[in-house]
Amino acid sequence: MNLLNLIDDIHQADPEFADRISPRRAAIRNITSFGTKVAAAAVPFVFSTLVKKAYGQALTPQIIDTLNFALTAEYLESDYYNTYGQRSNIPATDRPGIDLIRIDETNHKNFLLQALGSNAIAKPTFDFTAKGTYADLLRNDSVGYDMFLALAQAFEDNGVRAYKGQATTLMGNATILTAALNIHSVEGRHAAHLRRVRQLRGVAVKPWITGVTSGIPGNDAVLVYAGEDNTTQGGANLTSLPSIAGATTSAAIATEAFDEPNTKDNVKAIVARFLAPA
Repeated sequence: MNLLNLIDDIHQADPEFADRISPRRAAIRNITSFGTKVAAAAVPFVFSTLVKKAYGQALTPQIIDTLNFALTAEYLESDYYNTYGQRSNIPATDRPGIDLIRIDETNHKNFLLQALGSNAIAKPTFDFTAKGTYADLLRNDSVGYDMFLALAQAFEDNGVRAYKGQATTLMGNATILTAALNIHSVEGRHAAHLRRVRQLRGVAVKPWITGVTSGIPGNDAVLVYAGEDNTTQGGANLTSLPSIAGATTSAAIATEAFDEPNTKDNVKAIVARFLAPA
């Protein structure tokens, strides 16, 4: 176990982690005084205890279920970027952004694994071509890169909506909720970056979601963007409200102004499309 790397991974997902364990840092210092072998054996136990204390009360079955739901999506994203996000078909100008997203997704996965501990589900095996639907992904050329970007956008937009859809189930544990919302916002930045990269490559897509427009081929994007064409917020139909220019607000503008959560069933169905046959 590389303790420093693990702490860094968790800190990337939850910047307040260091503050949470600060009063207990003496425990880490004290354990090292027993000798190298004893200290090495004790680190996993001590660190697990610190994390449990840092995140307050024991996780309820509902929170465990929600975090495992999030972990499945993070498994998918982390595996995706580590499999296809380091290939030679990525232009040099795009590589820094893709590398950062890859690191972020690995941090998200590691944070959830540590938060769940022995309650974490095992990583499934993925088929990112969705049984051949996205076979172009296997090409190590510009066509393969464009497919990589399209699916990456779908996975990031899916992650944003998935975290938002489950926020209410985490409200009983404020620290876990805060960490999840931190991840949620980073997923949104990933999605915006990927959409901008695709736009610069000639795809008709904006850095934000407009209705159900995705610029992604095939029908798999339907579930990712289902409900994003909603124009009613808090009982008010936004298209009946005046815009800045004085005219009524268009449906496109109304949907761009608000993002929608996605249901757990939809997210599970999306991920299921990319699971390898048992």
